[in-house]
Amino acid sequence: MSSRRVQKAAQAIREVVSMAILTDLNDPRVQDVTVTYVEVAPDMRQAKVHVSVRGNETKQKLSLQGLRSAAGYLQAKLASRIETRYTPRLEFVLDLGVKKSIEMAEILKRVLPAEAAADAAGEEPETLDDDVDENGDPDDGKRDQ
Repeated sequence: MSSRRVQKAAQAIREVVSMAILTDLNDPRVQDVTVTYVEVAPDMRQAKVHVSVRGNETKQKLSLQGLRSAAGYLQAKLASRIETRYTPRLEFVLDLGVKKSIEMAEILKRVLPAEAAADAAGEEPETLDDDVDENGDPDDGKRDQ
C-alpha cells in the first residue's frame, strides 16, 4: 500500500515527464507516446514510467530506446520542477494495457451479435415498436380503461 505522499509524487512525475516528452524532446524516435501511469518506490529514489506507444512493435521499441536515452535529460527536468531530497531515477516500461483492451474490444465486436455487443458496451438495447400501445405508452400487458 503506497502512502498519499508517494501517490502525489507519482502524479507530479507523470505530469512533468509527459509534458517534457510532448514539448521538449526532439528525438525523432519518440513519437505518439503517452505516459499512462508512474510507479514510485517507497523511498522515492526510483520511478517506473509506464508508457503506451501507438504503432507497430518496431516503432514501440524505437520509442522506448529514445526514451531510455533521454532519461537523464528528463530526470534533470524533473529535478528543476519538483523539490525532493532525491531526484527519482526514471525507468521506462512499455504498457501494453491500452493495446490489449483495443484488441479485446475488436474480438468482442466480431464474436458477439450486435445486441449483445450493445449490452456489453453499456448501451440501452433498442426497443421494439410492439412494446408500445396505440397511445404511445409502454405496453405493460394491462388494458387501458
